[in-house]
Amino acid sequence: MPELPEVETTLRGIEPHIAGTVIDRLRVFNGSLRWPVTQGISAIVEGQQLQSLTRRAKYLLLHLERGSMMIHLGMSGSLRLVDKNTERRKHDHIEMHMSNGTCLRYHDPRRFGAWLWSGGEHHQLDHLGPEPLTDDFNGKRLYVMSRKRKVAVKPFIMDNKTVVGAGNIYASEALYRSGIRPDREAGKISLQRYEVLAGHIKDVLQAAIEQGGTTLRDFVNGNGEPGYFQQTLAVYGRGGEPCISCEKPLSEIRLGQRSSVFCGRCQR
Repeated sequence: MPELPEVETTLRGIEPHIAGTVIDRLRVFNGSLRWPVTQGISAIVEGQQLQSLTRRAKYLLLHLERGSMMIHLGMSGSLRLVDKNTERRKHDHIEMHMSNGTCLRYHDPRRFGAWLWSGGEHHQLDHLGPEPLTDDFNGKRLYVMSRKRKVAVKPFIMDNKTVVGAGNIYASEALYRSGIRPDREAGKISLQRYEVLAGHIKDVLQAAIEQGGTTLRDFVNGNGEPGYFQQTLAVYGRGGEPCISCEKPLSEIRLGQRSSVFCGRCQR
C-alpha cells in the first residue's frame, strides 16, 4: 500500500510536468473506486489551470483555479506519466491530458483509491494529526497524547489522529531504531523515549522519501519506477531472520490485525 513516502515521491515526480498547465481533457473509464469519482468531474475541471500540487497525509491535492481534486492511491493505485498515444492498460481507470501534451494516468487494480472534487475544503482531511516532518510533531506531543492510553505503542503512532504517515513499515522501523517493543503500552513510555521515537519517525520517513519510497508488490513512482528503501529495512517483513544488531531471530506478532516484527533483545 502506498504510504506517505511513496505519495510524496509520486508528487515530486509528476509536479514538474503538470503544474502550471491547463487540463485539456479528463477521461474517466471506471469511476467505481472506493469513493466514487465525483459526478461530472470532467466538465468541472476541463479548461482550468492546475496551479499547484500539495500533499496532506497520503492524499494528493491538485489545486485548480476554482477548487481542487483530491487523489488517494488506495491499496494499489499509482500515477504514471505516459505518452498520450500509449495503449491503455487494464486497470487504467482515469487519464488527464494537459495543455503541454503530458498525459497522467491513474492505475488501480483493486480500485481502493479516490478522485474527488471540492470547490472548498475536503472533509476527509478533517481531524488529521500533524505532518511528521514538521515542527508540529515531536516527542512531547506523543507523550501528552499517550497518557493513560493502554493501547500498544505501534497502533498508537499509526493512528492518523496522532501523526499522519507512520504506516506499518515505517512505524516498525522507527520503533526498532528507538529500541521500543511495538507491543509496549503507549501510556507507560517516558517523555525521553518518545522524544527519541519522534526523531526516528522523522528520520525513517525522510530517508524513504530520499530513496524513492519502499518497493512493494504494487508500488511504482510517477515514472513507473520502483522505490529503493526496502533495501535498508531492518525488521519489516523479516520475521524469523537474524537481527542486524544482535543476530537473535526476530519475533513476529499480530497487533491491530497487522504483522509486527521486532527484536526481543534490542527492543524493550
